[in-house]
Amino acid sequence: MNIVIVGLGNIGGSFALNLAKHAPEHEVFGIDVDKEALLYAEQQNIISKGYQNPEEIIPKADLIIFSVYPGILKSLIEKYIPYMKENTIITDVTGVKRTLINQIEPLLPATVDFIFGHPMAGRENRGLHFSSAEVFEGANYLLTPTERNHSRNINTIKELVQQMGFKEVSLITPEFHDEVIGFTSQLAHVIALSLINSDDPKRETKRYTGDSYRDLTRITNINEALWPELFVMNKDYLMEHIERFKDQLNHLSDAIENEDFNAMKEMMIEARSRYHDLHN
Repeated sequence: MNIVIVGLGNIGGSFALNLAKHAPEHEVFGIDVDKEALLYAEQQNIISKGYQNPEEIIPKADLIIFSVYPGILKSLIEKYIPYMKENTIITDVTGVKRTLINQIEPLLPATVDFIFGHPMAGRENRGLHFSSAEVFEGANYLLTPTERNHSRNINTIKELVQQMGFKEVSLITPEFHDEVIGFTSQLAHVIALSLINSDDPKRETKRYTGDSYRDLTRITNINEALWPELFVMNKDYLMEHIERFKDQLNHLSDAIENEDFNAMKEMMIEARSRYHDLHN
């Protein structure tokens, strides 16, 4: 199978490295606007060959993996469709689904099948040089099939990512994907950003931090070009989660203000129980 990865950044590069390690029977090509990244990927045998012009390789692609920002995915699909052969499978790695599915599916010819997906792994650092074949191993993968998708193509993607070492592949609705990712990922980033930006810079906090602060703020090493797109495209679910978080924060704040030890203990017992459920 000829696999074309569009976007050789951290995630796209990690896909290429992983496929070379776990699925060497497939030939992997890359498309990127960065000529130096393509050259590096070729020299390091991350891809067989790199291209800047889609018309040179897209007609040969059996599977296209779009590893790009969600805001430009629709325009790329419009640009690439004329070069796609019949029975081409497409997938993506983006962290929002409903908006993209509504934008893109009406554009697709009947002979092209877009299986929307989301690898639940990655790193904060940007660029091909931070790619890793191991980052996906043992991670979870989400697929959000629609009525338009063919079961054989869903199985093709599922089998491929399992071959890559993903631990569990879940098939969920686009609506549930956006709701749960809004909580587990986007809200977590909102909290971390708010925490670190509430610091008093005159305090020189870094001299006094421990594991708690470092763990809570690790994910603030964030891609400022990508995450605002994710927040806005999923703002209905994200705002609901922010409001529920604020309710809990206000509840704890009131308990501290009123010296209500029982309320604080109850919250901590509940949190500990949920933590153990999550990790068992």
